[in-house]
Amino acid sequence: MATIADQSLEHLGGRTSILARQRADHARLDRLMARARTTVQEGGTAHQVALRAVARLVFTHAFAEESVLFPAARRVLPEGDPLTLRIETDHQEVDELVAQLDRSSWSDPGHRELMERTFAVLDHDVRTEEDELLPRMQQLLGTRRLRLIGWQWELVRRIAPTRPHPVVSRRPPGQVLSALPLTVLDRARDLLQRFDEATRCRLTGPVSTADRLLAGAAGAVERTPVLRRGERPETSR
Repeated sequence: MATIADQSLEHLGGRTSILARQRADHARLDRLMARARTTVQEGGTAHQVALRAVARLVFTHAFAEESVLFPAARRVLPEGDPLTLRIETDHQEVDELVAQLDRSSWSDPGHRELMERTFAVLDHDVRTEEDELLPRMQQLLGTRRLRLIGWQWELVRRIAPTRPHPVVSRRPPGQVLSALPLTVLDRARDLLQRFDEATRCRLTGPVSTADRLLAGAAGAVERTPVLRRGERPETSR
């Protein structure tokens, strides 16, 4: 069973196939992690921006996987449930690590180590998907089905939450029910942070207050009991 890492676009089913879309996101993730490693030397806004870019890619990508790709894998693969559960466990660990990174500063003694721990889990996640999950789906599904899953995945990715929410279930129905409120709150915070990055106001005054209120609202939403429904003990916190 061949990894998708080295296959041509034609073998993957074209650019709109879920295989090609996943690999393209993984390649972008590598570039963003490299930028974060470079900017940690200088710290400050440049490093914060690099880490935010990693987070926005990682969490939209993972949410789309858990909403579209993993349910499809569980339907068609005999080993789909344990295999996707392994990846969901990685996702849970990344959520928890990034939440810690959000609270740390580049100048903190353990910041670099925490960042590298996070990136190591992400690398493991990529290898499991490209070497195990996606090749198995490639063997069983035709090009048309792979492209359909790719379009569904892309649609969900574009309207997914962009921040870590470790408490929310990684499976339906909790995962699905969390989408709308957390996406609205996360993307509102993203707008505030982009304003902060553009003006270098460091989220002071009313902007900082608004960010804290949105963060508090997201925390309250993700702790709603119904959003934990469907979670497996292995990813429960």
